Amino acid sequence: MALKGKKLISSIFLRVFSYYVVLLLLFAVVLGLTFMNLYTNSNVDHRGTDLERVGNNVANNLRSFILDDDFEGALEYLSMFNDIESGEIWIVSNPDAYRPIDSVLESVKLSTVRSQAEFSDLLDNAFKAKTKIASFFSDIHGATTISAGIPLKGKGNEVCGALIIIEEMSDVDEVRSTGFKMVLTSVIVGFLVTIIVSALFASQITRPVMKIKAVTTSLQNGDYSVKTNLKRDDEIGEMAKSIDMLSDRLYQNQQEANNLEQMRQDFFANVSHELRTPIAVVRAYTESMVDGVVTDPDKVAQYNNRILAECKSMQRLVDDLLTLSKMQNPDFKIDAEPVNLVHIFDEVVRSALAISAERGIQILMHRESNVYMIMGDYDRLRQMFIVILDNAIKFSDPGKTIHLNLTSVKRKIICSIRDEGIGISEEELPNIFDKFYKSKLRQNAKGTGLGLPIAKQIALKHGGTIDVKSTPGKGTEFIFTFDEIYEEDM
Repeated sequence: MALKGKKLISSIFLRVFSYYVVLLLLFAVVLGLTFMNLYTNSNVDHRGTDLERVGNNVANNLRSFILDDDFEGALEYLSMFNDIESGEIWIVSNPDAYRPIDSVLESVKLSTVRSQAEFSDLLDNAFKAKTKIASFFSDIHGATTISAGIPLKGKGNEVCGALIIIEEMSDVDEVRSTGFKMVLTSVIVGFLVTIIVSALFASQITRPVMKIKAVTTSLQNGDYSVKTNLKRDDEIGEMAKSIDMLSDRLYQNQQEANNLEQMRQDFFANVSHELRTPIAVVRAYTESMVDGVVTDPDKVAQYNNRILAECKSMQRLVDDLLTLSKMQNPDFKIDAEPVNLVHIFDEVVRSALAISAERGIQILMHRESNVYMIMGDYDRLRQMFIVILDNAIKFSDPGKTIHLNLTSVKRKIICSIRDEGIGISEEELPNIFDKFYKSKLRQNAKGTGLGLPIAKQIALKHGGTIDVKSTPGKGTEFIFTFDEIYEEDM
C-alpha cells in the first residue's frame, strides 16, 4: 500500500512538473518568436515604404531623361544615385514594348532577372504597370533583400522597361540570428528557472496530497487521532477539512465503542456481583434444609421467608434491568398522551405517606395551579417521581420536611423534589446516574443502583431534563423540566 502511495505521489508530481515545464517553455518560445517576427515585419514594412518612395522618384526622374533622349544624363543620374544610396538599381528593357528602353540604359539582362522567381515576379508586375514590393533571400546577392519592381514609362506613357531597386537586409538577418540566439538562451535559462519554479509549484500540490495520503493510511490502520492540520482556501483544503472531520467522527465513534465495551463489561460484572450474594444465600438455606440440617418447623419457616425475600430481591433487580435496557433502546417510544402532573404528584404523595409518617417526615406540596399538562406516559412518570421521593425519604432524618414544587415558566413545567437530608458529596454527584452506582451509606444497603438511571432515562424519553443540586448536611433537590401543552395543542 505504501509503495502504491509513493508511485501515486511520484506520478502526480511528475505530471504536474512536466506540464508546468512544457507550458512555460512553450510560452517562452512563442513569445520570443512572436516578438522577433513582429520586429522583422515592422522593419520590412517600414523599409519597403521607403524603398517604394525612392524607386518612384528614380523612375520619374529617369522618365524625364528618356522623354528627352538624354541617355548620358540618365547614366550620370544613376551613377550619382549609386554613390549616395545604399540600394542597387536594375534597369530592364521591356521586349514587348513598341519603344523599348534604349540598351544603353539597360543594366541587367532579362535572362538574369528571370533566373530567380521572386525577381521575375517583380518584373512581370512592373511590365504590367504595377508596383510591387517583396522581401526574400536573393540567390544572386547571397543575402536577404527587400526589392521593389517599378514600371518605367516612356513616350506615349508606354511601359518601356522596369526599374528594380534592391536593398540588402543584412541587419535583419543579424536581428533574426541574434533573436534566435536570444530565444535559445531564454529557453535554456527559462528551462533552468522553470525546473525550480515547477518543483516548488508541484510540491505545493503534492505535499498536502502526501499528507492527506498518510492520514488516510493511518485512519485505515485504525489510528483515528491523526489530523492533516492543513489550512488552505482551495479544493485541497476542503478535502483536508473533510478528512479531519472524518477523523474526529471516527475517533468519537471509537471512544463511544470503547465506552460501550467498558459499560458492557461493567454491566456483567455488576450483575454478577448483585446476583452472587442472593444466590449464595438461597443456596445455603436450601442445602441446609435438603441435607436435613434444619428440621425445626419455625426455623424452616424462617429459612423459607429468607429465601422468598432474596428471590423478590433478584426479581426486582431483573425487572429494573429490563426496564433500564428498554428505556435505553433508541427505538423505544413511550405511549404518550396528555397527562396532568398534579394527578401524578398526588398519587405519588399518597403512596409515600405511610412510610414518611412512620419515619416522622412531612411532605409538603407547593403549586400555583391544579393543571400542569404534558405529553407523557402516566405510569412511567409516576415510577420516576416515586424513585426520587423514596430516596428523599430514605436519606432524610426524622422531623425533616420534603418539598414538592410545581410551577410553569414560558411554556416549561418545572418540577422539583427537595429534601432536608444528608445530601450528596461533590465527588459522588457526577456518578449518581451511573448504573449500579451506590454510595456506601447504610441507607443504600438494599438498593440495586438502578433507580436513578431509570429515572433519568424516563425524563429523557419525555423530552425533559433532570438536574441535581445538593449540599452535604443540608439536603438535595432534583429538578425536572418538561414542555407544557395547552388545550389548543391537544
